Amino acid sequence: MPEPAARQQAIHVRNIEKSYKDLHVLRGVEFDVSPGSIFALLGSNGAGKTTLVRILSTLLEADAGTAFVNGFDVRTDPLRVRESISLTGQFAAVDEILSGRENLIMVARLRHVRQPSHVADELLERFNLTDAGSRRVSTYSGGMRRRLDIAMSLIGQPKVIFLDEPSTGLDPEARLDVWNVVSELASQGTTVLLTTQYLDEAEHLADRIAILHRGRIIANGTLAELKELLPPATVEYVKKQPSLEEIFLALVGKDTNGEMSGA
Repeated sequence: MPEPAARQQAIHVRNIEKSYKDLHVLRGVEFDVSPGSIFALLGSNGAGKTTLVRILSTLLEADAGTAFVNGFDVRTDPLRVRESISLTGQFAAVDEILSGRENLIMVARLRHVRQPSHVADELLERFNLTDAGSRRVSTYSGGMRRRLDIAMSLIGQPKVIFLDEPSTGLDPEARLDVWNVVSELASQGTTVLLTTQYLDEAEHLADRIAILHRGRIIANGTLAELKELLPPATVEYVKKQPSLEEIFLALVGKDTNGEMSGA
């Protein structure tokens, strides 16, 4: 039986350790994720983010510590964990030969979901891919592939979704599309744990942010709480200049499929 604290949290992690021979990847990681929230695990390459996600999704066994997802122990009850989660890796796991709609129907059938065609059409509409649904995925932009990948991960209505570096390799416009999708998931009650090395991604999306450094959580809190860790700087008033991302999006614009206008 999970402890009361584990039952109250969507994800409950205590003293997780993982080593590969002499390489200590995780050194006593601890954190909680509240149901229906977005939790960002921020860290540089090699910090241990992907290793931790693999442990929480039952793809890898920890050397020590405990972890519960939806109240289920990842070590002793992996099947129940897998039934209640979905995992999207750093690169879109889609079949390029099939159309977007065919990819969704295939996953729905594999997960024994009723009315797979209906589920596919609903997800295409939800992720603004209806017009591209009959096209081969090989013709999709990076942002469209990522949106399709996340749509596929929602089949079966998982309570927790792990997004490992969801915007890696995407242009600024496609990144914003993914951000909007992630925000919508949380607003509808899905718990999202995302790993990222992009500071602005964590700042924009997360309810709470944990910084993983050399296998340890060195900070964990809301953005406001993390800002309190550093003294405020004294600056003179200056006119705010638009960011490069704002300039890019203003000049390029986008069409209904999330692709660059005129592309």
